[in-house]
Amino acid sequence: MTIREFLSDRLGGLVFRTVLTLAAAFFLRLTGTEAGIILLLLLAMGICAAGMQGYDFIRQRARLEELEAIMEGLDKKYLFAECIPKARGIYERRLTELSARAGRAMIGEVSDVRAAQREYREYVESWVHEIKVPITAAGLICRKAAPDIRERLSQELAQIEAHVERALFYARLESPEKDFLAARVDLEELVAQALNVHRVLLLRSGMRVETENLSQTVYTDRKWVSFMLGQLLQNAVRYRDGEPVLTISASTLGKKVRLTVHDNGIGIPSHELPRVFDRGFTGSNGRTRGGATGMGLYLCRRLADCLEINLQITSEEGKGTTAVLIFPAGSGYGEVKNSNLTKM
Repeated sequence: MTIREFLSDRLGGLVFRTVLTLAAAFFLRLTGTEAGIILLLLLAMGICAAGMQGYDFIRQRARLEELEAIMEGLDKKYLFAECIPKARGIYERRLTELSARAGRAMIGEVSDVRAAQREYREYVESWVHEIKVPITAAGLICRKAAPDIRERLSQELAQIEAHVERALFYARLESPEKDFLAARVDLEELVAQALNVHRVLLLRSGMRVETENLSQTVYTDRKWVSFMLGQLLQNAVRYRDGEPVLTISASTLGKKVRLTVHDNGIGIPSHELPRVFDRGFTGSNGRTRGGATGMGLYLCRRLADCLEINLQITSEEGKGTTAVLIFPAGSGYGEVKNSNLTKM
């Protein structure tokens, strides 16, 4: 709190007191009191008033600094009303009581919302696991169908499974630490796994896949990165053009490893690039091609942040898109920081 703020807050009272003092001085003068005596009285009253205002300013500023220090020291700011020291005066005590009541009501509401979200998340996870059973059964049944029908059904089932997988990862964003397992992972094996999962989609789209220098080792969560690669593969297929080619390569950056996924598709307009990681953003290409949810790259960015992977997307319209994943260095990465997990 500054002196200007303090005085502006008390401006009305100061003006009122000044007017009363001048009126009293005028009355004394009319009654014959000497001007010197009146001036001495005004000077004494002014000094006393300034001293009192100065004392109040120092006291209030110290109190605010004390409260601000308490607020800054709290991890959960909403508990501030429960942690402040004993109130000074009736007015402050009443304000503190009202703030505490409001805080307790807010905490109750937040607890109810979190409980509802947790129940919903648990339901979604349970539903995802249950829905995989009929999807698998449908895949087995379609093997007995005619070749052309089997191929079409397999592709549709793969799309359904991809959407279900996205729903599962989205449901787990609030507590990713429950499913996190960092380990030494062979990059070539990881890419091969992702390609195999999306093999039907790649074959039907006519996508030619080229791999280069994937004999690298990274420390990460295999399932999470496989999911991220799957989203990039699906985007490459959805936004392909002409004779589609997908190039997956790796290189070293000091102790870090860079994985590059490049396609020669239709690309992304430059003005839309800053928004590709926004939740629900499909862009003009997504509206034109259809089938886009705007959740794939959003989930990739959230998971990448948790894994301390630097995820970057560059693109040139009409020439293709490049996704770069830079993995952190060192085996010590196996212990993921709790701060990264709680960010999600």
